Amino acid sequence: MNICVIGTGYVGLVSGTCFSEVGNHVTCVDLDADKIEKLKQSIIPIYEPGLKELVQKNSAEGRLKFTTDLQEGMEAADVVIIAVGTPPKENGEADLRFVKNVAKSIGENLNGYKVIVTKSTVPVGTGSMIKRIIQETSDGHFEFDVASNPEFLREGSAVKDTMEMERAVIGVESEKAERLLKKLHEPFTSNIIASDVETAEIIKYASNAFLATKISFMNDIANLSEKFNANVDLIAKGMGADSRIGPQFLNAGIGYGGSCFPKDVSALINIADSQDVSLDILKAVEDINKKQRLRMIDKLKKAFDGDLSNKKIAVLGLAFKPNTDDMREAPSLTVIPELQKLGAEVVAFDPIAAENAKKEIDGLKTVDDMYVAIEGADCIAILTEWDEIKQLDLEKAKQLLKQPVIIDGRNIFKLEEMDQHGYYYDSIGRTLVQG
Repeated sequence: MNICVIGTGYVGLVSGTCFSEVGNHVTCVDLDADKIEKLKQSIIPIYEPGLKELVQKNSAEGRLKFTTDLQEGMEAADVVIIAVGTPPKENGEADLRFVKNVAKSIGENLNGYKVIVTKSTVPVGTGSMIKRIIQETSDGHFEFDVASNPEFLREGSAVKDTMEMERAVIGVESEKAERLLKKLHEPFTSNIIASDVETAEIIKYASNAFLATKISFMNDIANLSEKFNANVDLIAKGMGADSRIGPQFLNAGIGYGGSCFPKDVSALINIADSQDVSLDILKAVEDINKKQRLRMIDKLKKAFDGDLSNKKIAVLGLAFKPNTDDMREAPSLTVIPELQKLGAEVVAFDPIAAENAKKEIDGLKTVDDMYVAIEGADCIAILTEWDEIKQLDLEKAKQLLKQPVIIDGRNIFKLEEMDQHGYYYDSIGRTLVQG
């Protein structure tokens, strides 16, 4: 099958590459000429384990191409995938200007029947809008179908998530489009859920909003647990053993971030408000998530009797999650500027995201060695659960610190272990260890 993927961001590049890996001929199109030239040289603009190797392999074998020419990409395509960004506006509404521009260009270059698939996360009704724009710009000369095929990729494991899909959702308006998209996804999963376009558009938002709700719910329970010296890890274990609930997304911490959950929760609230439906639960989810990040500040203040001025804080982890360099909505973007306002000196370590973080946080000092960050610090603040950080040599760190204080926003270490090493250790939803 011939596939054209428009947009070489996170979703487009991973999806297009994986489609080529199973034998399809894929052309990825992007307006950014510099990015396209780098991709032709297998220089990858994002950090994603396993992606570079697949790009190199499929480019060398002739199944994966990159171009700035949409006409070239669409010419022989059976399926055209829209995978451009839909960033949030200030009011939380999804910005569809890139989607609209692409739809117009597709209409101008349409040369025969194709299935036009939206893989970008878009509000309900976007498929209908795309169809209208293509009809107008193509003058109705060619038949086409519009479909929705939302992605469910997790940054850091996106290649695996594509090659071993739990499910594929395809929202279609014809049996012909359904057959084509089922054939495209059969190499990845047997669990293909077909629906109308509008239902598929809602499934994506509803899925992410529900997962965000689980996270915020557990963070609320974690804050309650601290008041009674209860252990939120064991609470999550007890809850997760119930098959109706499940263990995933029950880890307490300092809130969710990234490119999906914050944007999608906000967009779904906005969609509902536009229809005079108030999603009160999701509004609470947003509020809890924003407040949860400041728990780190409260805990740091508590450790130093309310005064963080001139305290050196070694911040470990900057990305919103491990195995990615993505800084979008990362808790560090809230925590570090607040520490700077309070007069603290911040020295940060992240194995991948340091350079991206410095673009987002004014005056941020980063180092390439975790122990260099720790040396001479008054405290360690853990914001991302990288494997390197999980493997921290606690005895070595204790010798390097001015005083053995760790504030852990990701509940990496066992309480008994921290007590044995003589740390002041404050985590989320668990008993304070005072060494």
